[in-house]
Parts: sequence; C-alpha cells; structure tokens
Amino acid sequence: MSKEKFWLPLCILTVAGFTFNTSELIPIGLLSDIAGSFGVSEARAGLLITVYAWVVALMSLPLMLLFARMEFRKLMIGVVSVFFLSHVATVMSTGYYSLMGARIGVALAHSLFWSIAPAMGVAVVPKEKRATALSALVAGGGIALIAGLPLGRVLGIIAGWRMSFAVLGALSGLVLIGLWLKFPTLPKPETNESRRDMLMGLVKCPQLICIYLITAVIVTGHYTGYSYVEPFMLKVAGMPEGAVTLTLTLFGVAGLGGSYLMSRYFYRYSRVLILSACFGLPAMMALLLPVARVSPVLIAMLCVGWGLCMTVYNIAFQNEIVTLFPRDSSVPMSFYSGIFNLGIGAGAFVGGIVTDHGLMAEIGYIGGAISLAAAIYCLLRYMPIRKPREIV
Repeated sequence: MSKEKFWLPLCILTVAGFTFNTSELIPIGLLSDIAGSFGVSEARAGLLITVYAWVVALMSLPLMLLFARMEFRKLMIGVVSVFFLSHVATVMSTGYYSLMGARIGVALAHSLFWSIAPAMGVAVVPKEKRATALSALVAGGGIALIAGLPLGRVLGIIAGWRMSFAVLGALSGLVLIGLWLKFPTLPKPETNESRRDMLMGLVKCPQLICIYLITAVIVTGHYTGYSYVEPFMLKVAGMPEGAVTLTLTLFGVAGLGGSYLMSRYFYRYSRVLILSACFGLPAMMALLLPVARVSPVLIAMLCVGWGLCMTVYNIAFQNEIVTLFPRDSSVPMSFYSGIFNLGIGAGAFVGGIVTDHGLMAEIGYIGGAISLAAAIYCLLRYMPIRKPREIV
C-alpha cells in the first residue's frame, strides 16, 4: 500500500482520537463554570466525570460483542455520528440532567471508539507500519491532555463552556465527513472462539490480577485529586485563571517527558521506574496543600512531577500486559481500559464526597493515601512475582 493511501485514513483516526479524549477531559478544566451555570456544587458537576467513566468502563465489552460482526468503517461512522449528535445535545442542554444524558451519549460512543480504533489503524497500513499506526493513535489521545484540555478551558473561559463542546462537535463533524469520503471499507472482523479460553487464562495469571488491582486503586487515588485540581487551584491556592490553565498545560506536557523516560530507560531500570511512579503519585498529592500555601510556581512544578509519574505508570503497566500476552493482548488490554475508567469514575466520586464535606483542601491527602495503598501492594505483592521485561 502506498504512503498516500494509508496516510489520510490514519490522520482521520488520529484526529478522532484527539477529539474523543479531549471531550472526556474537558469537564475537568471547566468544572467550576459548568457548576455555576446550573447552580450546582462542584461535587455534583464532578458526577459528569464519574458517570462518563463508569459508562465507558461498563459498556465497552458489551457493545463490542453486540457489534462484533459489523464492518469497522460502518461501525465507526455510526460511533462518530452518535458522538456528534451527543455534542449537539450537550450545547443545547437546558439543565443538569439533560447535560448528563448528553454526556452519557458521548460516553457510549467513546466505549466503542477505543475498542475498534486500534484495529482500524493497523488494518489500513502495511505490516511494517503497524507500530507507527498505533503510535499515531496514542499521540492523538495524548495531545488531548497536552493541548486539548488547556485550549478547551481557555475557549470556555472566553466564550462559555458550551462553546468548547460546540467546537468538539464541529471537529467530529469533519471526522465524520473524512470517514465517509476517504476511509476504505475494511474486511469483516474475524471472530475468534479461543477468546473464551483467553478469558479463563486472564483469571489464572497472578501478575495480571495484581496489575488490575493496583490500577483500580492507584487510578482512584489519582483522580480523587486530579478531578478537582481546577477548583482546588482557584479556591484553595487562590491562583488566577491564566495560571490554572498554564499549570494544567504543564501537567500534560510532562507526559512527553514520561514517554521519553520509558522509551529510553525502561528496559534497564524497569523496577526503579515502576516503583518511582507508584510511590511518586501519592508523594506529589500529599504535597499539594503544603505547596499551595507557599507559591503557585511550586504548584506548577509539583504538577509536572505528578503528570510525569502518572504517564510512566500508565505506559509501564500497559507494557507489562502486552509482554505477558504477546500474541494477542486485545482482551487483557480491554479489561485494563475498563478498570482504568472505573478508577476514574471512583476517584471523581470520592473527590466529590470530599468536597461536599468542605474538605477540598485535603483532596491531595485523601487521594494520596488511596494511591499509597496501591504502591505498597505493588512493592510487596507484584514485584516479587514480576520478571524483567523489555518495553514494546
């Protein structure tokens, strides 16, 4: 296949990945504005994050099984159509519950998108370009954290939070046109009956069970703090709007540093990097309040370390799963994604309870304590049974 034939479809999927992940993240940067718009607390607005994540976690596998026999291009057009219409509903929402319903629609589309996008990306490129295709999709999703969230926040501050979602809806409309006009029809996905046996194999793999348990707890702790870091910086640290946006941007940029560390040093120092990330996360969150009392500059520096630790953690454990199941990691990775999203929802829920009880200043301590439990479990249970593995 010529470069021209696969380059454009891959770009369409990459832009779609950016759009979907930005839509998931944007409520974090606009939580205070959304809450104020409907006259609800930040904790109640935070349920938008919780419900979204839980829908993605719970519906990814059932929806994929339901549409498993549909040709991928047609299915993706349907997915992006639901995403587009749900953003129209988001912009037109007249109350909190209508907004919640629209976000559930977006979450359902999100559930299917990340189940089929990697397979579609690999299918449109030559075999020797598969790693490039997957890297492009990961980059599209990662840029959402680096640029999508901060830009969406800036636009929301200037023109209102609805405008941020309107722009994402328009971008998804362009993706839909690209899929319709330029994306090739793909062969029907093959059904693989051995997947049932693989499910049983997952349960019998102690390393994988450890990874799932650690992920569920550490992500819950992370999002207990991160989901409410925007109102924390505004209300507790007293930072101006511009400084908050810059800090959220730095959090995302730190992910690039984490990717560099992993690609360069993980094979030689995998144990050190995994444990540093696991214990670094609770350490960064525990320092959030003490640093807030000193300087906004220190908060920004702290968030760089926080973002670095989370990126290293996520890449490391995805690599662990891929190397545990080198022939076909799609099923264990699907479960990992679901567990990760359960952690996002649980963290936002716990953070909401904390802020509802007037303890927003302490979200770092509480989130850090949850993550610390996972880090200790990783040290005492996972590390003794783990074998050094080369990053893929």
